[in-house]
Amino acid sequence: MRKEISDYIKKDKKIQRFIRENPRWYRSLTRNPRDLQSIRLSSQDYFQQTIPHKVEKFSNTLGLASMMLQMYQSMGEGD
Repeated sequence: MRKEISDYIKKDKKIQRFIRENPRWYRSLTRNPRDLQSIRLSSQDYFQQTIPHKVEKFSNTLGLASMMLQMYQSMGEGD
């Protein structure tokens, strides 16, 4: 593997972990070092850090907060 690729992987702990859990990427980067962008996108998807994942997480949190507020309001009406 090229030194610049190896250095990049060592700097980013998430990509390092991703490669350890998915060793096919190590082989792929060794054969084609230009796949660095692909591995970055794949690791973001794997760790659910893409924009759609973040929006879904925020939506779930907002839904939970809304449900808690409704429960609190319904408990207050029962008095």
